[in-house]
Amino acid sequence: MDFKPLSRFIDRIVAWRIPWAEVLVMHRNETVFRYRAGYEHLEAKTPIGEDRMIYLYSLTKILTCTAALQLVEKGNLLLGDALSDYLPEYAEMKVRKTQPDGSVSVEPAERPITVRDLFTMTAGFSYDLTAPALAEAAKRTDGRLPTREFAAALAKEPLLFEPGTRWNYSLCHDVLAALVETVDGRRFGTYVREEITEPLGMRDTGFFLSEAQRSRLAPQYQYDDELGIAVPMDGDWHRIGTELESGGAGLLSTVSDYTLFLNALTNRGTNPDGVRILSAAGVDLMRTDHLSELTRGDYNWSQLAGYGYGLGVRTHISRVGSGCLSPLGEFGWSGAAGALAIIDPESQLTVMYAQHMVNNPEPYVHPRLKNVIYGCL
Repeated sequence: MDFKPLSRFIDRIVAWRIPWAEVLVMHRNETVFRYRAGYEHLEAKTPIGEDRMIYLYSLTKILTCTAALQLVEKGNLLLGDALSDYLPEYAEMKVRKTQPDGSVSVEPAERPITVRDLFTMTAGFSYDLTAPALAEAAKRTDGRLPTREFAAALAKEPLLFEPGTRWNYSLCHDVLAALVETVDGRRFGTYVREEITEPLGMRDTGFFLSEAQRSRLAPQYQYDDELGIAVPMDGDWHRIGTELESGGAGLLSTVSDYTLFLNALTNRGTNPDGVRILSAAGVDLMRTDHLSELTRGDYNWSQLAGYGYGLGVRTHISRVGSGCLSPLGEFGWSGAAGALAIIDPESQLTVMYAQHMVNNPEPYVHPRLKNVIYGCL
């Protein structure tokens, strides 16, 4: 394997606008390539160091869905169950409906939200972190807004559409975390630690940082188009409660640590030491395309052409549609600061790509990155 094209690609995007980038490639459980370039502190020109802590943002979603699938495997949940069977506040939901005259009314929902709807982003939620009910709950809990309180508050907001009828990227997986917490009885972060991260030997992945980890937290940037440069920004902008363990965007980790989790999924649920977090059948259900005729048209991000949507992950369903070199069944997701996970059981390939800049050029970088990696193989 010759990975020079991959290092050249990383150098090119770092020289373009991204402060730093790192990629780790595992093939058949061996690290075959790792490369980083750019500056951790752009202003001081400090090179990006090893094992920097980063905000995973939506890469959290893969782990949250894994946690919930564990409960499916234990018989504690079914995908077809009504969410209100476990979270009663979701029993009588309201839906915003546009009338023929253009006015908007709020009416009782005709369909129940199912557990599957949470996995597949079809529940009808928005991604509005400033919603009145959430703001009220944060105030009432003195800014703590624990995971279960968050879900209870969100239930007071009208849905955008009837559950199951559309796909909308939203707070579904944050509610899924509350579902895991309610069904299992442990706090979501405790469940994640005891059932996934500790068994896999992941010491640097969690919802909150120790003091030692905080000293390794890489600065985060956003690109300022007017200035033509990346400028520092607060990485905690998404945290709306000090105790909220956000199943959609709350984890922090390192490239090395999160790769341990991703590689277990590449091995269809079991890491190289034999620690199993999901069955092979569970992983295959996760990467099955769950879009329907009703929802497929909403799933239209340019970088996901040729991909379906599984249980919290993109899944490759058409090489003609994607123009991508990866095989069908390759799956994963990305995060708001530009990180990308590639999980490929057929090729026995695991890739963790990281950067730490929001408003990132994901539609440009991610498809090219995938093709360069598979070209190197």
